[in-house]
Amino acid sequence: MESIRKNKLALTVFLLPAVILFAGIIIVPIIMSFIYSLQDWNGITEPKFIGFQNYIELFTSKSAGFPKTTMNALLLAVLSVFIQLPLSLALALLISKGIKGERFFMTVFFIPVLMSTVVIGQLWLKIYNPNYGVLNVLLDKIGLDSLSKTAWLAEPKTVLLAAFLPNLWQYVGYHMLLMYAGIKSVSPDVIEAARIDGANDWQINTKIIIPLLKPVIKICVIFAVTGSLKTFDLIYVLTRGGPDHASEVPSTLMVNMTFDESRYGYGSAIAVMIIFLCFFFAILIKKGIKTEDYDEK
Repeated sequence: MESIRKNKLALTVFLLPAVILFAGIIIVPIIMSFIYSLQDWNGITEPKFIGFQNYIELFTSKSAGFPKTTMNALLLAVLSVFIQLPLSLALALLISKGIKGERFFMTVFFIPVLMSTVVIGQLWLKIYNPNYGVLNVLLDKIGLDSLSKTAWLAEPKTVLLAAFLPNLWQYVGYHMLLMYAGIKSVSPDVIEAARIDGANDWQINTKIIIPLLKPVIKICVIFAVTGSLKTFDLIYVLTRGGPDHASEVPSTLMVNMTFDESRYGYGSAIAVMIIFLCFFFAILIKKGIKTEDYDEK
């Protein structure tokens, strides 16, 4: 093995397929999207180079509404970080205590992760149905008549929160599993020593487990934020960005502009901005959440 590591030709041969694959499916499409974003092109006629006009229009055009879609995506990211992740952490801490049915609860919470987002969208469309949906029936049964007639996905004030709940339900198990694995990697000797010193469960969780879980939490925050910025399928199935663009996010706007409006250049500019925002916030979170194991190197 050591001789192979010193052989540069062998290293090149082994790495070349992965480099070609990475460049072919990641780097080249990004470069092509950027090139298209500098053009006025409807997908049929000859493209016309217009420089950064599409990017200027992204932030100045009130009709397209790109800033509003970005704010919607950021609001979903905030909800994910401050509601979904704490809930995932609480579940991971609870289940990792070795409660009865630990494996059963792990499976139950992880099942939504395995389901197709389109299926989940169809399921929640029925839950939110104002006429026969489970949510309104339940609200009616408990006496909340004023809310039981609400069309959750048709009201601009409620649609974004209604779109967030299926996302919360789908991915809480995913983050919980990551945190659960992190908690299980904490040495039992450390926890046992803390118990001998008189620490209770709250002190063990807040002073030992959560600080040691910081690298995992940082990864979960990055996944939650970047996932919200590029979210598409669930919003598209539930609302297609409506009503009146109230739930529009950058990805649905990109599809609308590219395929419905035949503005391939403008749609490519949105795609480039989504990539930029994902990288920007990933780096920002990585710099913002310091962990002792990697960031000091």
